Amino acid sequence: MVLGHTLHALLSPSAREEVWVQHYWALRGLTAPLFLLVSGWAVVAAIDRRPGDARGTYGRLVRRALLLIFLGYLLRWPGWGAVQELGWSEALVARLFTFDALQCIGVSLLVGATVLALARGSGSRTLALGALTVGIALASPGVWQLGPSLPVALRQATGVEGGQFSLFPWASFFFAGALIAWLLRLLRPGWPQGLVLAALGAGVLGVVFQFSADWGPTSVWLVAFRVGQGLLVLAAANFAPIRLSRLFAPLGLLSLWVYLLHLPVVYGWAGTPGLADRVGPTLELVPALLVGLGLLGASYVVARLLRRLRRLDFPWRPAATTTLGPSFGRSQRV
Repeated sequence: MVLGHTLHALLSPSAREEVWVQHYWALRGLTAPLFLLVSGWAVVAAIDRRPGDARGTYGRLVRRALLLIFLGYLLRWPGWGAVQELGWSEALVARLFTFDALQCIGVSLLVGATVLALARGSGSRTLALGALTVGIALASPGVWQLGPSLPVALRQATGVEGGQFSLFPWASFFFAGALIAWLLRLLRPGWPQGLVLAALGAGVLGVVFQFSADWGPTSVWLVAFRVGQGLLVLAAANFAPIRLSRLFAPLGLLSLWVYLLHLPVVYGWAGTPGLADRVGPTLELVPALLVGLGLLGASYVVARLLRRLRRLDFPWRPAATTTLGPSFGRSQRV
């Protein structure tokens, strides 16, 4: 995502016409669906297999969901200058409630945590997650038609032209990841899960290719196509050596904060221009890649420093508990 946003903001028109860039642009369409697919997977992976664990972690998941929603709207804050210029108008409300990826994940997490807490049995959870995955995708065209009649604050959230990550159909990716993780929870990570994921991904793509391609924003075909691609990526991740996973694990643990840090730098925030306005689409491929990699590294370093600061024992902070062992469940240790 960091590289994709940087290249989108900085690549010159001539660089965008290069063959490799065109291939990357076609592949880049998988980035956001994969982001939501893995988010749904992570929710189920964080829940222990013991009965009632979903209810025990419900409060923590709700707080996490509300934090994601808040941070998503905070990133879209246009600044006091825009507020004074637009006044309390429909245009201002539309900007304040711009619905993005973090809000989509937050609302999906809130719904998913509630479903997992209420559904007690394995079969009921499977049916609920499956119904959400398929139902949201199928209902998207109808919900989008209702969009213009809804309040401004809800239009992009439910689905309307201009919304990049509306719940319909983007939440389908989240619940697809949660469903697959729930179905494969008894298999060991690595080759067992990788083989099943590869078979599922190939099967989904095989079915998808039997129908005519539909690249519309509410297309069920497109949702299934991206889910199939995402399953193949997850399969490849399972086949990767453990050493490679350990190498990227620190970056993965800080992925949310890397995401939060790089967006204002690329696109600006609260009226302060970012790279998109300061530099603009003027760079060739190699310089733009170097800027993206530098931004990724800098965001990671800052996020890691902030995390270390949070762990320091300051005089005004209550002493941390020393009984950490019993507080971690099996899935949390993994």
